[in-house]
Amino acid sequence: MTATTPILKIKDLHVEVEGKQILKGVNLTVNAGEVHALMGRNGSGKSTLSYVLMGHPRYKVTQGSVEYKGQDLLAMSTDERARSGMYLAFQYPVAIPGVSVSNFLRATVKARRGIDVPVKEFRKELKECMAKLGVKDEFLSRYVNEGFSGGEKKRLEILQMALLKPDMALLDETDSGLDIDALRTVAEGISSFNNKDNAIILITHYQRILDYVTPGFVHVMQSGQIVKSGGSDLAKELEAQGYDWVAKEFASSGAN
Repeated sequence: MTATTPILKIKDLHVEVEGKQILKGVNLTVNAGEVHALMGRNGSGKSTLSYVLMGHPRYKVTQGSVEYKGQDLLAMSTDERARSGMYLAFQYPVAIPGVSVSNFLRATVKARRGIDVPVKEFRKELKECMAKLGVKDEFLSRYVNEGFSGGEKKRLEILQMALLKPDMALLDETDSGLDIDALRTVAEGISSFNNKDNAIILITHYQRILDYVTPGFVHVMQSGQIVKSGGSDLAKELEAQGYDWVAKEFASSGAN
């Protein structure tokens, strides 16, 4: 990947699920160092886009292309996408009974980096990341997401992201189910992760997380398309006025 190659370039992406078209021509370019917020009502296609990018087998691409660091993303398996630096933080993380958080994190780091990180080195890095997210030591011996609160699940997602150091992080409604304190902590973790070499797509319904993670770009999805884009002020406008005015603007443009 050259300095001018986008981390992610989506062109005219159409996707269907069980014969029903969900995405209807998504176009989006994300460069290194950028934070993009993807907003919109339920059913607009936001989460579908994240699942497609990660390679969920349920979603069928019928048209369009996706380039990831200059390569054909759609030709890569889900495993290849993850190893090459694409990461998805789930809206509803699943529990993995019998697998401790510590073992889970070490296994994912090994898979991502392609080497077995020495225990002492891994523990040091892990503790530093845990301190930033306010995660206690006893967290490590618990089974992944089993009995976790909403805030604990989201902290684990961001902790994993901090350790994996992905190039492209897709955060699917990371703010859902969080109280104010947990939201602030998770948002600070996201902000500290972002740098000139990686990029973030932050999927959210609400502007509140954007008070802590300031996006350079805000996009609104409607009916499977990105229908409006702008800067961080667009999120504040949506918070104040809702999505109706965007939907009306989209309808009046004659788009479909």
